[in-house]
Amino acid sequence: MPRPQRLTRRFPARMTEAGYRRLRKFAEEAGLDEGEALSFLFENFDSVTHRDNLLHRLDLHLAMLAKRGDTGA
Repeated sequence: MPRPQRLTRRFPARMTEAGYRRLRKFAEEAGLDEGEALSFLFENFDSVTHRDNLLHRLDLHLAMLAKRGDTGA
């Protein structure tokens, strides 16, 4: 039987409402809480993302932020 996950790290995070809704939906569908869902996604990042799509979406997002003058800080 696998050991239970220990969520030992906490950090303040800002998310868009749409991003948070999607996180909650994913967590609910997977039977996880939001922290467990984030841990799962980042622990398995390479296998749950398509690198080319990710880089393209990131470029679009960075361009949108630059246009708005938002540094994300």
